[in-house]
Amino acid sequence: MFESVIIASGPTIEPIDPVRFISNRSSGKTGFHLANEAKKREIDEIIFITGPTNYIPSDVNLVHVDTAISMRDNILTYFKEAGVIIMAAAVSDYRSSEYCHEKIKKGNDRVILELVKNPDILKEIGEKKSDDQILVGFAAETTNIFKNAKEKFERKNLDLLVLNEISKENPVFNEDLNQVFFIYKNGIIKLDKMSKMEIAVLIWDEIFKIAEQT
Repeated sequence: MFESVIIASGPTIEPIDPVRFISNRSSGKTGFHLANEAKKREIDEIIFITGPTNYIPSDVNLVHVDTAISMRDNILTYFKEAGVIIMAAAVSDYRSSEYCHEKIKKGNDRVILELVKNPDILKEIGEKKSDDQILVGFAAETTNIFKNAKEKFERKNLDLLVLNEISKENPVFNEDLNQVFFIYKNGIIKLDKMSKMEIAVLIWDEIFKIAEQT
């Protein structure tokens, strides 16, 4: 059904100086399992674009990136030929406005770091995608989770949004188990807590259902 898919995975890192960077706690496990499930479904080309992570699938078209801008540029390189784009990556929202080529030495009690917004990759893809492309996004929320998720679904022109509620009961990051919600245009489905591998299977099930309806 799909000849080519893009799976974006892992965190991005935004350098401050040769030693320090801004990033997040994404492990890349979900993207890894999504790629392995795509292989089981015999998708011809799996373009796996990933930030730094230990979870790298085999037998994929592997693209390593570091920054959000690098991830954006590589996704857009392959975008037009992809039937499905799954943005499982945790892209850093901000980057340092200036890169210091030498290590910032410890001195003052406070250092002010100016941040600027990174490109909104998911929004840009949503604006560019054609009617026969399927776009899957992810959200991690701590408050007003459904309101925020529905707004993201609409604003970014998604076909499916996978919502993570970050809480003490569901810490998500670096865990093998997770509990998520599937957000659609006209509804929400709560999944039981299960392994990220099982969640990847259900995500692909939903993608194939969406494809059959279009």
